[in-house]
Amino acid sequence: MIEEIPVQADSVAYIKGEVNHIIFHNPENFYTVASLHVIQSSEELPEKSITIVGLLPTLEPHEVYLFEGVLHDHRRFGLQFQVHTFQRDIPRTMQGIIHFLSSDRFPGIGKKTAAQVVKTLGENAIQQILADRRVLEEVPKLPAEKADQLYSSLMEYQGIEQLITELAKHGFGVELTMKIYQTFKDEALEIIRTNPYKLIHHIEGIGFKRADLLGEAIGLSGNHPERIQAGCLFSLHEICMQEGHVFLYKEDLCREVISLLSAGSEQITKDEVETEILHLDEEDKIMIDGDAVYLASLYFAEKGIVTSINRIIKNKEKMDDYPESEFLKALGALEEKLNIEYAPTQKEAIQTAISSPFMILTGGPGTGKTTVIKGIVEVFAALHGHSLEPTDYKRDEPFPVLLVAPTGRAAKRMGEATGLPATTIHRLLGWKGGNGGFEKDEDQQLEGSLLIVDEVSMVDIWLANQLFKSIPNTMQVLLVGDQDQLPSVGPGQVLRDFLDSSVIPTIALTEIYRQAQGSSIIKLAHAINRGEVPEDLKTPQPDRSFFPCSQMQVQEVIEKVCSNAIQKGYSAKDIQVLAPMYRGTAGIEQLNERLQHLFNPKVEGKRELLFGDGAFRTGDMVLQLVNNPEEQVYNGDRGEIVSIFYAKENTEKKDQLVVSFDGIEVVYEKKDFNQLTHAYCTSIHKAQGSEFPIVILPVVMGYHRMLRRNLIYTGITRAKKFLILCGEMSAWQRATEHQGDELRNSSLANKLKQTVMETAD
Repeated sequence: MIEEIPVQADSVAYIKGEVNHIIFHNPENFYTVASLHVIQSSEELPEKSITIVGLLPTLEPHEVYLFEGVLHDHRRFGLQFQVHTFQRDIPRTMQGIIHFLSSDRFPGIGKKTAAQVVKTLGENAIQQILADRRVLEEVPKLPAEKADQLYSSLMEYQGIEQLITELAKHGFGVELTMKIYQTFKDEALEIIRTNPYKLIHHIEGIGFKRADLLGEAIGLSGNHPERIQAGCLFSLHEICMQEGHVFLYKEDLCREVISLLSAGSEQITKDEVETEILHLDEEDKIMIDGDAVYLASLYFAEKGIVTSINRIIKNKEKMDDYPESEFLKALGALEEKLNIEYAPTQKEAIQTAISSPFMILTGGPGTGKTTVIKGIVEVFAALHGHSLEPTDYKRDEPFPVLLVAPTGRAAKRMGEATGLPATTIHRLLGWKGGNGGFEKDEDQQLEGSLLIVDEVSMVDIWLANQLFKSIPNTMQVLLVGDQDQLPSVGPGQVLRDFLDSSVIPTIALTEIYRQAQGSSIIKLAHAINRGEVPEDLKTPQPDRSFFPCSQMQVQEVIEKVCSNAIQKGYSAKDIQVLAPMYRGTAGIEQLNERLQHLFNPKVEGKRELLFGDGAFRTGDMVLQLVNNPEEQVYNGDRGEIVSIFYAKENTEKKDQLVVSFDGIEVVYEKKDFNQLTHAYCTSIHKAQGSEFPIVILPVVMGYHRMLRRNLIYTGITRAKKFLILCGEMSAWQRATEHQGDELRNSSLANKLKQTVMETAD
């Protein structure tokens, strides 16, 4: 514990000194301990050397710094200076500045140029340059290239310190400040001083209110146009991300912006907001289409999908036309091979897919979608003379059939069902991560003859646009999905819009087939989807059970169910608890904590690494939260921690854990731990596209607004063998009666219908 000196607590305002050496520096959280030779201080110190501690970027040994903070007397380590803010010391005299600027720190700046800079700008030249790079334009005969180089070098030399000092005034800690600097580099200070609202969409941890405080400090307050524009962009982005809309109606956007920006006596008017919406449209920062206001990226994604679908649909005349006799011959051979007989609707689906450039196949659980997909692939290959053995193709030869899904687990299921290679959409398109973009686009399209996309309801409008523009005219497309499941996490309702447009051939499978008729899980899913709570919901079934309990009893019930499953030989890999919300006694966070203690308790000898309020242990089931294309793992992938290495045990001197995702092992350092969360309990959204042997699904009134039919339906359909339900009947009734989200704002269906009809005419 650190204690302040009793006599002079908080009395030392600053210490100026030269860094002797760095005792400790953690590059992950910037915690630093260094030895300082004191040159000057605001109070007399017992010695000329003192230890400084604090969150600091890399300090340079033998450089002079000015530190502000508080003296502490540490019980173990003695007198220390706790740093709050700091800056690198710079010369104050004309000659000192000339010598400083012409040193090796600033390549290309000689004594003559440095003297000209100081002569023009004076003794505070460096402060002026750091404050506004444009002052260098006043220096005679200073080329723009040299001016840029001088500014960049100064920012690199002192920019972090300047940024820390500037942001510390507004309550920003060093860690958040370093995030800003790492993102914007030389431009960081200029952004803080001119457009702090830019931080909102680039820096995690900075919302509108925090950026607005910075804006107020530089005069962007009240009804300032830049503030209103920032409010428009923020409101539009946040609501589209949270509610899945592709656009907002102008009236709704104005209301949201007025609510966000108006406070106390300062009221923003609708006219002021509408004026700035028009200015943003003129600058192409947003797009206006009638009464609809779009983020530019969503507008062009919607427009791009319409163009791509219209192009693919018009491919019909280029397709091979096979006599029905050949189709029936190929289908008959397949039925004989598989020892099955396709139902009339299934045969229609296979034939339509074979003969159409673009088709949609929909259906709930047990309706035979997987069987139809396998039939389409086999008959397509037979009619086109394609081999379905990957070994028959050379390395640079495209495999004729591409099978993809939004998540890794959905792709794996697809591959297991068909016996063919399957992958994620991101991997198929060559996503590079971050700002790297995709390899595949309209200029470098996919190769192959048939593309089948499963779980299309999970695909948002951005990913759909990227996928469809990457499809060449010669490729046939089949989309497969269940329209009654949850929509995509991101904006849009692509599958629903495609169906509503009525321009794409669609076959809906509705009959539950014999092999699925014995499943009470499937029967329950269809009943819930019809808005019915079956009378036998509480009656034990061979594959389904219900345990009535209150919200406060949920944890205990789930723990007992899991304990019984463990005794029967099941492991955490076989069991998935699904919950709609993160907070509360029946929420994901508390359930994960309790289930970790059950499945993987802390015991002597078991390795663990602390993170946040919890810990990761060897044997833990974890969930990947972000896409990581370099390691071939994606958002929603479930894995197991197989190893933990402490810093002293590896050459990198960092704590590490290793997670196995179905055989793919990924190494995580502590700075990457926020990519993971425990997976004993997860959200229904995160589980979409996956199936688990045992699913435990609590539903209680405490879930409030999350009690929706499509959410419960999606959760039920994740169970492969056993479904354990618990909770309150009133909550089940409410969830079943509530049909789900209101339709999202989207023009995709109407634009598709209009465009396809116009081109057909």
